[in-house]
Amino acid sequence: MKKEIIDRFTSYVKVDTQSDESSETTPSTPGQWTLLHMLEEELKAIGMQDIQLDENGYLMATLPANTTKDVPVIGFLAHVDTATDFTGKNVQPQIIENYDGSDIVLNEALSVVLSPNDFPELAQYKNHTLITTDGTTLLGADNKAGVAEIMTAMHYLLRHPEIKHGKIRVAFTPDEEIGKGPHKFDVAAFNAKFAYTVDGGPLGELQYESFNAAGAQLTIRGKNVHPGSAKGKMIHSAKIAMEFQHQLPADEAPEYTEGYEGFYHLLSIEGDVEKTEMHYIIRDHDKEKFQERKEFFTQAVKNLQEKYGAERVSLELNDQYYNMKEKIEPVREVVDIAHEAMSSLGITPIVEPIRGGTDGSQLSYMGLPTPNIFTGGENFHGRFEYVSVDNMEKAVQVIVEIAKLFEEKA
Repeated sequence: MKKEIIDRFTSYVKVDTQSDESSETTPSTPGQWTLLHMLEEELKAIGMQDIQLDENGYLMATLPANTTKDVPVIGFLAHVDTATDFTGKNVQPQIIENYDGSDIVLNEALSVVLSPNDFPELAQYKNHTLITTDGTTLLGADNKAGVAEIMTAMHYLLRHPEIKHGKIRVAFTPDEEIGKGPHKFDVAAFNAKFAYTVDGGPLGELQYESFNAAGAQLTIRGKNVHPGSAKGKMIHSAKIAMEFQHQLPADEAPEYTEGYEGFYHLLSIEGDVEKTEMHYIIRDHDKEKFQERKEFFTQAVKNLQEKYGAERVSLELNDQYYNMKEKIEPVREVVDIAHEAMSSLGITPIVEPIRGGTDGSQLSYMGLPTPNIFTGGENFHGRFEYVSVDNMEKAVQVIVEIAKLFEEKA
């Protein structure tokens, strides 16, 4: 299984599937189509059925039941796109066999080193087989590790018909990293009672709570006048932008928060005297606190509008997704079975809130309760990203065990 996982994963990550928030197509980039067509052919080759790739880049397939029991249909999902934060072009994965716990030189020429001094969790991976970047790109374990694990699990079940299971649906989807993954997902066509995104990080992660999330775009319009004669005339949009940022609590930002603590995060700022644009995300697990954050943010905008004029400062604020706990708690068995599957394999489940969101955050509100399980990856979205092949194997085992347990409990 180890070689199978490595071969799949390393072939997937070499396809540039970075999504593009500015695109109006679905998928947002052509590279995602390239990988989806590869996966479509692979699903056919391993013997999956009902394979359908729709016009929006949603690839679905079925592993038929091999039991006479009435087992709920379950699904497993992973997204094919990679993050916008760092380049995913020309990924050159490096395989580190039997990692010895020391520094890993990712790129000698650029002096890029993956060190346990900077990333203490590396100590947990001694003697593991690791796959890293070459220091110039992200790796793409988020979420191509999940893609490889689902594909390998389905191939394993097809080769082992003695393992009884109900009908299993799989889906590989586009544009999760830009928040659009489920937007055109056909829940009725997928036709599962429960599903799991295989999109988590380290071994044992089991998540059914996510942030409530909103995105905000602030546009500030100034008035540019020659600085030699600007007194009483110039209105500096970038300085107003700084004034806005200073209204937000300095310690309620991602770099100062953890666990259930929410935040305001300035994603980007671009501007000059005449015009400045600021992009924020607002996050909180608690729905009431989430609403309070949006109101606080809106009031900060109003303060500037009162000071400089309503025409100077405009806000576009939109909810992105909600805490999936509200939809999963009533069907807690979907979490309990995953918990039992991990425990039976000697894996300690780490049940914790996601400080982010998965496709499951939206799918759960679309009628498909979808918690999240680990992939084995670390340091997503950057040059220091890596994944443990040993833990990828365990993710495959968890998928198989979940399928078995649903059949046994039917």
